[in-house]
Amino acid sequence: MDAWIAYSGRKFARPRYYANAHERDEVEIVPVLMPVADARAAKPEIDREGFQLVQHRSAVRDFADREEVARVHMREIEELVQAETGADFVHVGAPGLLRFSERSGRAGSLNNSMPARFAHIDISDVTAAQFADRGANGRAYARCAHYNVWRAISPPPQDVPLALCDARSLALADLIAADAVFDESGKPEWSFEGLVVAHSAAHRWYAFSDLAAGEAILFKTNDSDPARAHHVPHVAFDLPDCPENASPRVSIEMRATAWWWR
Repeated sequence: MDAWIAYSGRKFARPRYYANAHERDEVEIVPVLMPVADARAAKPEIDREGFQLVQHRSAVRDFADREEVARVHMREIEELVQAETGADFVHVGAPGLLRFSERSGRAGSLNNSMPARFAHIDISDVTAAQFADRGANGRAYARCAHYNVWRAISPPPQDVPLALCDARSLALADLIAADAVFDESGKPEWSFEGLVVAHSAAHRWYAFSDLAAGEAILFKTNDSDPARAHHVPHVAFDLPDCPENASPRVSIEMRATAWWWR
């Protein structure tokens, strides 16, 4: 299928985007109609394209219950990432982000709960190294990789699915360093360096259709090993010809860091 992928232009030398107050964003949005291939048919792999489908049924009964997610799901994700990657140690530091498509009427109702509507990579190499060193607590490591586990918790089809770009189709010149600003109500603002993505005809986009309850997408946001897929641009997009009666997308993403010790 063809779908509109929201890229970043180069109007701003240093783009800036907010978790909640998107009216303050300084990102030039440049939509481009791109082919989006069937990821189920392609069978991508985490260290080749940078993403893959994993079979995983969570014991969580209510993903809106942050206490339950913290008690149950954080450990589930640590075990899942460790099993899929063979890492020596995996850490999940927060109980994830619930996101809602705009049609639900709930987008923006929680902290950082709107779909990510422009192509981006969560963390830059600078940020990834900072997080890796901080989490290692002085212990020497041979490799550190950062992952995102993305799960739809609404029934298929998803009206606003996730598109992922094959890491091998990305060039350094396509990436623009940006400030990701976290502006949760009642807390001080803070930020780190992320990346937004400029268009290239070479990009190869994929999406997993009709995600079910026992499935999740594992994708990479950074890897210190240059022999493996490094990082994956991703973006929420509107599903072409989505049925009018489709349930609005609700998803949860969990971010994990994995270390291989020396």
